[in-house]
Amino acid sequence: MRPAVRGIAVAWSLAALAVTSWAHGQESPAAEQIPSRPGVDAPELAAPGASPVGFRRLTLSQPDQLDVLTVDANTGVGLRRARTLEVWIWYPAQAASGPPMRYAGELTSEPPAPPAKFTTPGIAVADAPPASGGRRPLVIVSHGYGNVPAAMTWLPENLASKGYIVAVIAHGDPPYGDRTKVAEVIMRRPLDIAFVAHSLLSGAHSADPLLSRIDPEQLALVGYSMGGYGVITCAGVALDPQAYAVHSVPGRALAPYAEGGPLSPALRVPGVKAVVAIAPYGGTENTRAWSARALGQLRLPLLLIDGDQDQTVGFEGVRWIFDQAQHAERALLVYENAGHSIGLNPAPAGMRERLWDLDWFEDPVWRARRINAINLHFITAFLDLNVRGMRARVSYLDVTPPTKAVEGAWPKDLTKYAAFSPGGPGLVWKGFQKRHVAGLELYRESPAD
Repeated sequence: MRPAVRGIAVAWSLAALAVTSWAHGQESPAAEQIPSRPGVDAPELAAPGASPVGFRRLTLSQPDQLDVLTVDANTGVGLRRARTLEVWIWYPAQAASGPPMRYAGELTSEPPAPPAKFTTPGIAVADAPPASGGRRPLVIVSHGYGNVPAAMTWLPENLASKGYIVAVIAHGDPPYGDRTKVAEVIMRRPLDIAFVAHSLLSGAHSADPLLSRIDPEQLALVGYSMGGYGVITCAGVALDPQAYAVHSVPGRALAPYAEGGPLSPALRVPGVKAVVAIAPYGGTENTRAWSARALGQLRLPLLLIDGDQDQTVGFEGVRWIFDQAQHAERALLVYENAGHSIGLNPAPAGMRERLWDLDWFEDPVWRARRINAINLHFITAFLDLNVRGMRARVSYLDVTPPTKAVEGAWPKDLTKYAAFSPGGPGLVWKGFQKRHVAGLELYRESPAD
């Protein structure tokens, strides 16, 4: 699955994200740009919120888990051991002093080169005390195969500044490219997401100063690539016991979690209000994870995002997911001529020397910084509407017709160069600027029933 998601185990400890709110469009005084702060060409809702942001690293351990890479294909028997996961948590914070966070990670590089290390700046100060004001909605984020949380800071920092608690799972995938170990990723993605969700929701009833602020009634799941497969599954779309995803795991170790299996309820995350899947794996015929019937049973709002030239998971598979989820309120945002690399930060300086490393982050046609901004705009509108119940946000999603953004007319009475369109029938999509809508399509469907 190249260049989508690749892995690394990341170490964690308690920490906290810093705080500073910047006006929309203000660029960093330094040459290095902060991924969670979009540029002057960003659509309206991409702007950071007013809250300072805190950051915390949490370590969770799940006992007695099957190591699928040790499973004997004939007997189905393998070693069992505790599985340790690190979770990076961003949250609204009180103002705190301290230097902003600089995140570090590494991604698989082209063999035989060693993993490529990188750092990226954030808007964070460690251990900032959580903001007061009651409980907050929780967003759980799952990265792609071989990715790390440090490569996706564009999303959690931005959402945390808008009042969300955002938990990004460090899945610790095996090195990308070793096809003998892909089964571990397919097996563990939904299991990890379900385990982390249940752990954090349990923490909502604890005395922990941060976790106790989670609102268990306001939960969303967001996934990129293999993470997209995971969040769709945990939102209640049962795995197909006859599909590739189940058959690809040695000893059919995933089969008990598939539809009709005795462990299938373990993958269901309670209380989910909305699902966002960016270039999700599992929809194409040769790598399918679900049946059309199972997707047809989804009743949760679903936002799908992909490039129509995605050759990693196959755009036709993402479109298939959209078409089959006919009983869900759903939208599909399409980047014309974009591929799979639409879910990570802009490439840090250290990842621009080799094409393999660059392709983790950057699409050949679209700027990652531009993609991040558009994604933030629509994800913010979608979560605000479906998780927080902010009904006014529907106008940012109600942009069709036209399906192609470039076909919308600019309001004649709007003359300021950087103005945002108010939207409306036949007009440029709400929240976008003139001449900054080319290459986008949005499809929306209401539930069939």
